[in-house]
Amino acid sequence: MKVCVNGRSVELANATSTKAAYALRHELGLCDVRIGCAEGYCGACTVLVDGKPTTSCDLPLWALEDKSVTTVRGLGSPKRPHAVQSAFVEEQAGQCGYCLSGILMTSAALLDTGRPLTESEIRAALDRHLCRCGAHGRMVKAVLRAQAALREQA
Repeated sequence: MKVCVNGRSVELANATSTKAAYALRHELGLCDVRIGCAEGYCGACTVLVDGKPTTSCDLPLWALEDKSVTTVRGLGSPKRPHAVQSAFVEEQAGQCGYCLSGILMTSAALLDTGRPLTESEIRAALDRHLCRCGAHGRMVKAVLRAQAALREQA
């Protein structure tokens, strides 16, 4: 089965019982796809599927066929990070970091809409992500900072 992952076409075994997160982590070695609850509730495994934030731990692998998948590695690089990655570092928005992959992906998709976002819209979008460190306040500030940086670039 063909899938475009982080801009690169890859071939994955189409096991009907395999969940996308497991294939991304174990077949492709993408450890930035985290598995928290393994039931689609915590959001740690969120990736972008055709630009839409999607939990991958409960997504059957076959659902990715002919789709484009983006993980944190596909957002930016250490030399050219995505605005949201830079903002999260600047705001020190992560503590343990386990939830950050999913939160970064949801934040990037939100910012990619290009429309002005309010703090309450950002909070609502990130609400389903579980962060036991309690860093949500800094995460919201980081998304607002990234939004401002993207406006400056435009």
